[in-house]
Amino acid sequence: MSASAFPPAAVPRTETLIEYPSFFPIKVMGLTHDGFVHAMVQVAQQFDPGFDASTVELRPSKGGKYLGVTLTVTATSREQLDNLYRALTAHPMVKVVL
Repeated sequence: MSASAFPPAAVPRTETLIEYPSFFPIKVMGLTHDGFVHAMVQVAQQFDPGFDASTVELRPSKGGKYLGVTLTVTATSREQLDNLYRALTAHPMVKVVL
């Protein structure tokens, strides 16, 4: 069956706007906690062994209850990014991943 036989929403998407490898920022938000940044760095290192923790950017919320952490990983494939997003969203300390 050709792709044109599928309705537009059902056509598998194979194109990507990301060129691999490339630096890819991921924003993670969670409650401010002493071990939060370290835990996020450990997750990033599982999927990007060359991850440089010195590139982590932090942004506390106005009230200080939440902490935004930007992890810039070296993306090597869509599969790697999908797996990283799954691991981050499943982490008990994480509230939001963008």
